[in-house]
Amino acid sequence: MTVLLLAGTQDAAVLADALLVAQVTAVASLARPMPRAMPLALPTRIGGFGDADGFATYLRAAGITKVLDATHPFATRMTARSLAVCRTLGLPYLCLARVPWVAGPGDDWRHVATEAEAATLIPPGSTVFLGTEHLTLDRFATLAGRRVICRVMDPPTAPFPFDGGEFLIGRPPFSVAQERDLFAALGVGWMVVRNAGGEASRTKLTAARDLGIPVVMIRRPPQPDAPVTDDMAAAVAWAAGR
Repeated sequence: MTVLLLAGTQDAAVLADALLVAQVTAVASLARPMPRAMPLALPTRIGGFGDADGFATYLRAAGITKVLDATHPFATRMTARSLAVCRTLGLPYLCLARVPWVAGPGDDWRHVATEAEAATLIPPGSTVFLGTEHLTLDRFATLAGRRVICRVMDPPTAPFPFDGGEFLIGRPPFSVAQERDLFAALGVGWMVVRNAGGEASRTKLTAARDLGIPVVMIRRPPQPDAPVTDDMAAAVAWAAGR
């Protein structure tokens, strides 16, 4: 039995450690290299599979018997493709998905369906903290005309894709106090995030609430009808066949 762990998130890194401890034979897959990231605890292949046929070919050649999907909640095309291929090949599939964030007392969240809609809520000239990965920055081009700050872990290799943007280098985790001090120093007036869920990255939302910063929350896209859990221990037990 060999489990394929579709990785690329912090949850996947934790899962890799847990699978190793549980003595589950597994291999991890990353769509792209993760600069400066700690190596995963499992043997790791790097690079995409191409299309569905390429993914199926890999699963057969590698002798994969189960697929555990711990990719980003917004990577819905990858999840849908993985699920479809597994169903075609008759392979068990499970998705580990974080519980979405839910606004609490004092939170000022404005929900939108797409990145482009953020600009309809944020006035020109505002200072915006963009709490999303930089690889999809081009989707936020409608925010041009505002000061847009995107935090990245590593120095960027390309310029900001639209006028008014700037990169900020920082490596998580960040405490609420650190986020609060940062946002106050930068004069952040708005925040834009995708509803990825997870406690570790919620500190920026708590800091925004403390400072009265409105948050434009991008809803998760419709999720594929897949077997899913938000329980790490249950995912490990499933992979181990228990």
